[in-house]
Amino acid sequence: MKINRSIIVVLAACAALSCTRREAASVELSEEVLMDKIKGGWAGQTIGVVYGAPTEFKFTGTTIQDYQPIPWSEHIVKYWWDKKPGLFDDIYNDLTFAQSFDELGLDATSEELGDRFAFAEYHLAHANQAGRYNIRNGIKPPMSGHWVNNPHADDLDFQIEADFIGLMAPGLIPEAMDIANRVGHIMNSGDGFYGGAFVAGLYAAAFVCSTPEQILDKALEPIPTESSFYRCVDCVRRFHRRNPDDWQACWFEVHKHWNCDVGCPKGVFLSFNIDAKLNSAYVAIGLLYGGGDFGRSIEIATRCGQDSDCNPATVGGVLGVMHGYSAIPEQWLNPLREIEDLEFEGTDVSLAKAYEMSFRQALQVVERAGGTSDGERVTIPQRKAEKLPLEQNFVDTHPVSRSRLDCFLRDEYAFDFDGNGFIIWGNICCLRSVTEDYIHRVSMRHIGSEVFGLAEADDPYVAELEIWIDGKLDHTARLPMKNTDRRLEPAWRYLLGEGTHRVVLRWKNPRKDYTIRLNDLVVYSENEPAKSDI
Repeated sequence: MKINRSIIVVLAACAALSCTRREAASVELSEEVLMDKIKGGWAGQTIGVVYGAPTEFKFTGTTIQDYQPIPWSEHIVKYWWDKKPGLFDDIYNDLTFAQSFDELGLDATSEELGDRFAFAEYHLAHANQAGRYNIRNGIKPPMSGHWVNNPHADDLDFQIEADFIGLMAPGLIPEAMDIANRVGHIMNSGDGFYGGAFVAGLYAAAFVCSTPEQILDKALEPIPTESSFYRCVDCVRRFHRRNPDDWQACWFEVHKHWNCDVGCPKGVFLSFNIDAKLNSAYVAIGLLYGGGDFGRSIEIATRCGQDSDCNPATVGGVLGVMHGYSAIPEQWLNPLREIEDLEFEGTDVSLAKAYEMSFRQALQVVERAGGTSDGERVTIPQRKAEKLPLEQNFVDTHPVSRSRLDCFLRDEYAFDFDGNGFIIWGNICCLRSVTEDYIHRVSMRHIGSEVFGLAEADDPYVAELEIWIDGKLDHTARLPMKNTDRRLEPAWRYLLGEGTHRVVLRWKNPRKDYTIRLNDLVVYSENEPAKSDI
C-alpha cells in the first residue's frame, strides 16, 4: 500500500489537536494512515526487543552506562531470529491473543482466551507460565492470575503482551480496557494487570495523540490513582515536569522509591526486578526523555536496565504508532524486513499477517464503538475511560527474610518460620551423571548445570509433593518435568495467621533419577520490616 507522507503529517496533526480538545467527539484518519500506524506498532515493538536483547537482565539495579555500546547492524534482527526464537515472546504472546480474537470473534471470553494461551506449546516464564500451569490444572481466569495462586502476579508479563490490544482499539481507551480485563487476569492481577492496561492505553492513545506527554497522560487515566502502579509511573511524569533534561536523575528517583520486588522469588531482596510498575516507569522514562525521537527513546528505555528488551519494545511500538511505519528511519526498518514474512515460534503468523489481522480487527472495534469506516476514511469516537477497579497484590504480605536452603529434597524436608507466608524458590531436576552420594557430599552450587535436565521438553514424569502446614495437609502440588507443564516454585502459601508455623514437604512418588532442588526460602509477615535509619 503506497503511503502519501503529506497526508500522514496533516492527519497526525489533526489527531494531536483533537487529543487536546476535550470537546472533540471523534477523530478521523484515512485507512492508509490507520494501516501505517498499525504496521508501525508491530514493527517498532519487534525492533525494540531486538535492540535490547544483548542487555536483557544483565544490568539489574543500575543503568547501562553511556560508554557501554548497544549494537545495531544490518542483519541483526535475523541473527536473533535464528539464535534465540524465545527472545520474541513479546511478539508471539501478542499474536496468540490477536489470532484468538480473529478466530473466536470480538466477544471471546477470558476462559476461551486463557485456554488458547495456556495450551500453546512455546516456552513461557514468570507470570505467564504460572498462569498457564494454573489453567492446565483447573484454575481458570481470573483466579489463574490472582496473587494467592500466582506468586508472579505483579510481574510484567501482561505488560509485554498487551500491545495488540491498543492496535485493535485505535484511539478507543474504553474498548482497550474491556479487552485488557479479559486478557490480563489470565496471568496477572494488581499492578501486574495495570501494567498491561497501561500499555494497551499507550498504544490506543498513540493513534490520536502526537506527543509522548499526551499519550502518557491518556494511558494513565483509567489506572486507579491509589494504586502503587499509578504512583510509581506518575513519579516519572512529575519528575520530568521539574527536570525534563536528565533521565538518569529521574531513574535514580524511581529506583530510590520503587525498586523493591515483593512477589517474584527470583527478585525478592535481590537486584533482579521484573515488577510491572518499575519496568513501566522505565517505559515512561524512555517515552518522555526521548522526546519522540525513535532511536533516542528506545536507547534510554534500554539503558534503564532490568527487562531491557521488553521495555524498549513497548517504547518502540508506541512511537511506531505515533509516527507510523513509513516514518521509522530506514536504519531501523531495513534489518526488520528480513523477517517480516517469517512465522514466529509456536504460531503460524508473521509480521506481514499481523499487520492485516490487526487492521481488520481495528475496523471491527471502531464500528462496534459507534465509529464508521467507508473504505477510505475511519471516524473514531472519543470517550474518556472509566477508572479500573482498585486491586493490589500481597496485601498484608511483606517479605521479611530470605534464607539460602541450598539442598535437595529426596523424600521429606521440614522447616519452621515466623510470619504469615512463605515461598520456596527451586525446581524439579532430572539427574544425569551424578550419584546420590555425590549430591549429599557436594553443595548444589558446585554441581555443573550440565548435570540437570531442567523442565525437559517431552519428559512425562510428574512429581507429587504434599505440602503440610502445622500438621495438616494443605495441598498436593504437581511438579511436571515437561517444560510447558512445569510449576515454577515447589511450594508457597500466603495469608496464614501471623505466628510460628511448621512446614513439611513430602515427596509422594520419588524416583532415584530425579531430585527437587530447594534454593531459597522467602518468609512474609503481616508486619512491615523496620526500615534502615542510615
